[in-house]
Amino acid sequence: MKKISLFLMAALALSVGATAAPAPEPSVSLSQEPLVMRLSKDEFRIAFSINAQRCGPSGCNGVIHYRIDWKTEDGTTRSETKLVSYTVPPHANRAMTVDRQYLDTAEGAHVTDVIKVRVDKITCLDGEESRAPLASIGHD
Repeated sequence: MKKISLFLMAALALSVGATAAPAPEPSVSLSQEPLVMRLSKDEFRIAFSINAQRCGPSGCNGVIHYRIDWKTEDGTTRSETKLVSYTVPPHANRAMTVDRQYLDTAEGAHVTDVIKVRVDKITCLDGEESRAPLASIGHD
């Protein structure tokens, strides 16, 4: 009985003295909210400005996971999850990537509006990952 209680006391003392390491800062993040540009009644470009000061001298690449909420002029609303890849060149502090989207339910028959763009996650080849909410832009 004494051995068990001594063991438990030692384990408790070790766990009290241990501290959790702080979460590592992500290697990349967005330097501003995504920029939505309308090209036609149903075609958009979504630009992502990437802050890569912590990316390292060899550069990096990864994927931006984002959600786009949109609606057509007839009131139909949709929400889609999208991915866009990015590359940060060696020794660069910033980069940019642009995704092309056609958002309609009837192949150009409607005018569509982007309601909101929300970034959920940014992955980076160097193994670090950033989770949302990173950025969100809404048009109401």
